[in-house]
Amino acid sequence: MSSLRRRRSHFSPSSPSSPNNTSLPTTDSRELVDSWSQIKAKDLIDSPLYEIEADASVEAACESLLTHGTLCLAIKASQLSPNGRPYSGLFDYADVNAFLTLAATQHALTPEDLEENPRLSEILIAAKSGHVPVHLVGDLSDKNPLVLLQHDATLLDLLQVFSRGTHRVLIETEDGRPAGMVSDLSLVGWFLAHCNDYPNLHSTLEAAIAQLGLYTNHVVSLPADSVLLDAMKILSEQGLSSVAIVNPLDGYLLSAVSVTDIGKIVVPSQSKAILTVPLGDFIKQIKEPAGADDGVDRYPVYAVGLSSSLMFAMQKLVATNAHRVFVAEEAMEEQCLVGTRGNLRGVISVVDVLARFATMASIETDPRRMQRHRRASSTSSSRSRSSGSVDVHSR
Repeated sequence: MSSLRRRRSHFSPSSPSSPNNTSLPTTDSRELVDSWSQIKAKDLIDSPLYEIEADASVEAACESLLTHGTLCLAIKASQLSPNGRPYSGLFDYADVNAFLTLAATQHALTPEDLEENPRLSEILIAAKSGHVPVHLVGDLSDKNPLVLLQHDATLLDLLQVFSRGTHRVLIETEDGRPAGMVSDLSLVGWFLAHCNDYPNLHSTLEAAIAQLGLYTNHVVSLPADSVLLDAMKILSEQGLSSVAIVNPLDGYLLSAVSVTDIGKIVVPSQSKAILTVPLGDFIKQIKEPAGADDGVDRYPVYAVGLSSSLMFAMQKLVATNAHRVFVAEEAMEEQCLVGTRGNLRGVISVVDVLARFATMASIETDPRRMQRHRRASSTSSSRSRSSGSVDVHSR
């Protein structure tokens, strides 16, 4: 396997403070569990369920995502599965990016790659025939598992699922029909809306993310003069929902590009030329639809400071509808870090946030599993295909 060619690799002499994983006192924890077990998951549904036939083309699935303005489709099973579930999987923009990246880089796949991952061979054979069914591409990103919860599931059930890396779940009605989808961001939004109901959470919500040690110091970024295909490959190979875009001269954070941004712009373009667009220009295309009024709060808002509170980071995640926001040094802090380049210091994700709430409710979480989730890469789809440059910041 060829490795990514890294133009720069920066290491800061300091590292984030050790995570403060202290749980709430037992009495407070019991109170949270008692309260949250009364909240029904179905009350947090934030999206209707949109279905797509298993044999529908990937192009039709992409068009359905755009037409419905949804982030995810449920792929109908060609026949009922042994457990009676009507769906075989999900299809979202991470899968769109993985598919587009595969199509653009298939020439670099080796026979060993295809032998190791027969699914890639199936997709490429189908592509030659002119019809790639969406069921072949569902969860191609390996980030989009199908999780179903019953009608009586609670907030605690959501917390257990989301704190381990899943981004959305399907909620069933009492008679087993789909009621809708709940996203991890919906749960973050619920905690923000109801934080005043839980005074024992205030000290944690008001604490700085550096103090809590919530963020990871492994940040993958690309300079703005890299091209879009570089970002697509990095997102697919590293299993990321977004990548930081930095100034190539000083390494300062400019913005971010997500798999959703890519899907919403690349799919309608129907042109390979867009793959060679510099990321700096692509960011301008992302911002244009937001307009001046909307854009003020949406760009650039992908960053928080080390001294930012957990609540502020949560608000930032919800406001940007992003799964990750980047941790950047603030002006005064930068002066104290001699020898560092750029202002990126880490990243905090929805998974990090919800894992903290899970810990407070005495739900076991696996930090190593979350780290694997953040850095997960589809080895079969990343072999021998990377030629772009990438910054890996370990702060």
